[in-house]
Amino acid sequence: MKVPEKPKKLLDILEANSEQVFRLLDNKTVYDFIIKCNQDYIPWDKLRYKKCPNNINLEHIWALIKLFRSQQYKSFKFNGWTFKYLLLNDVLRKLHLMDKGAAGHLETGLESVNTEGKSRYIIGSLMEEAIASSQLEGAVTTRKIAKELLRLKKKPRNCSEQMIISGYETMQKIPKMKDKTLTLETILELHKDITKDTLRDKNDEGRFRDTNDIIVGDPLEYGKIYHIPPDYKKIGGLMEEFCKFASNDDGEFIHPVIKGITLHFLIGYIHPFNDGNGRTARTIFYWYVLSRGYWLFEYMSVSRIILRSKRKYGLAYFYTETDENDLTYFINYNLNAIENALHDMEAYIRKKQEEYSEVLNLIHGIKDINLRQAEILKEFMNTPEKNFVINEIMTTYNVAYDTARNDLLHLTELGYLEKVKIKNKFIFKLL
Repeated sequence: MKVPEKPKKLLDILEANSEQVFRLLDNKTVYDFIIKCNQDYIPWDKLRYKKCPNNINLEHIWALIKLFRSQQYKSFKFNGWTFKYLLLNDVLRKLHLMDKGAAGHLETGLESVNTEGKSRYIIGSLMEEAIASSQLEGAVTTRKIAKELLRLKKKPRNCSEQMIISGYETMQKIPKMKDKTLTLETILELHKDITKDTLRDKNDEGRFRDTNDIIVGDPLEYGKIYHIPPDYKKIGGLMEEFCKFASNDDGEFIHPVIKGITLHFLIGYIHPFNDGNGRTARTIFYWYVLSRGYWLFEYMSVSRIILRSKRKYGLAYFYTETDENDLTYFINYNLNAIENALHDMEAYIRKKQEEYSEVLNLIHGIKDINLRQAEILKEFMNTPEKNFVINEIMTTYNVAYDTARNDLLHLTELGYLEKVKIKNKFIFKLL
């Protein structure tokens, strides 16, 4: 598969063809075509395969598209680079959902889920985020095996499993860090945690790169380079500026979700580490939106959505970096992923409300059982072939070891479960 073609710059096209380009503005068919292309925010790579009205030169059309965009861009400077983005109507709609907590109905739905159910879902979403983010960086395992690894607190057997464990342990720390200011030390600590025992050189954990032997290319075509990160000697200063940019809310307003996405992009652009840049970037995004009060993200796994469209994720970086640092491509992609994660969350709430009603009915039919024990029993009923251990209940329901053990023993005493010893370990199964 070919790497997308880099677009020509607007000034280069106009220099040779300005008269022909501006004459097209009198053609209503062309004008409507340009408006539609901008509504869809089509990149050059897709435009060049479209059928153009009246077979007009596509580079001339591209020049007009860029001219229309340039009139609406918001921009900011970072270390001498200029980044720009355009807030389309659909972007504003999605940001409104974020600002309103998805119009309030998600918060209302979550209120109908018991406290333990919320806690359990947060644990589940952190697991999903850690697993998907690791798989994006090359961890080779299935979601089922990965979740079992985390729930049973197994020791990792390979680098892929260690990536998932390190990612999960780091994600658990982020909500507790939301009141902290982002500093170089914090970023290095996050990187050290999330890459623990996963890098070729352990000395690279929690350390900025000290070499320029790194390029950002496209995995679809060997040797094709579209971004060379800054000189390693500049990384300290760039990351200092990164921290100031993250913490400074003065000056021209940038919507917090847009700014979080921008921070995500900048880590990829600066590429401050030899490895683990992607995992660190997504973690910093997660920290930033939580730190700005967007509580919904604690219940969502955006990386799981990104994993479903990994190539589009890569293209969002590519289009931004090759089209004069136009962040709109990267922003649009990430907002689409966030909205899909919201839809997943809505589906979860509906499911939990149904399960909660079933559990309440179960309690009415059984004496001497609490809500959590009813949920545990229902889990056994849903997977009758599965054996459970105490650690899994402990992790899944976010309770202490003794609480998990007592719940299982109580259900065993009531005659619903059977306790069996296998290789010096007790397992519980449905009778």
